[in-house]
Amino acid sequence: MMNNKYKILIIEDDRNIRNIMISLLETADYQVICADSCGAGKTLYRSHNPDVVILDLGLPDMDGMNFLKFVREDSLTPIIVLSARTDDMDKVTALDEGANDYVTKPFSSAELLARIRTALRNYRQSAGGKALGGVFKQRDLTIVYDARQVFIGQNEIRLSQTEYNIVALLSENCGKMMTYASIIKGIWGYSDEGSIKKLQVNMANIRKKFGVRPGEKWYISNELGVGYRMNGVNEI
Repeated sequence: MMNNKYKILIIEDDRNIRNIMISLLETADYQVICADSCGAGKTLYRSHNPDVVILDLGLPDMDGMNFLKFVREDSLTPIIVLSARTDDMDKVTALDEGANDYVTKPFSSAELLARIRTALRNYRQSAGGKALGGVFKQRDLTIVYDARQVFIGQNEIRLSQTEYNIVALLSENCGKMMTYASIIKGIWGYSDEGSIKKLQVNMANIRKKFGVRPGEKWYISNELGVGYRMNGVNEI
């Protein structure tokens, strides 16, 4: 009988955390395989071709970043880093090296499952090209890429060229935390002393035009010192 469950590879050396994740993911109807070191993770990755990898960075044989670079040499398999490292630079480095998301320990079970669903959805969408018919939909938000138009409900949001480019870039990577550097490179193609401030000013203008008041949840999350993420549908 064919197994149609999504396959998740966990690379984590802490047995207790590993067992918690196995129970959580199997209850959510995923197939789970586990490794307790970077080397074992590479072996299982080659032999099992998982749909998603959950990766710890502090592994006994080598840093988890080694596994991340190994996969990104020839694959876009979603990788969610799950680490006790909370420093912004660790997050930025992992995301810039190709991690799809970064979750810090201790983690919320509901949040981890939501991040996995988002990673799988985005991977399926990117494998099939841009959003169906050149249109992105997220609750009341609609982006018509060919016409470069953005709507909230029936109301068109008038964005500048740069503001539109930022919203479109984030939507095309929906659910993925994009670092300041990756957004700046995608929008302006270069970085200078004022690049982050310039990005923040544009984001403030976008938020205002979307009609979102300070403190309210909206379509885009900001992690200070790291970057921005277009939220998945279950996060809004």
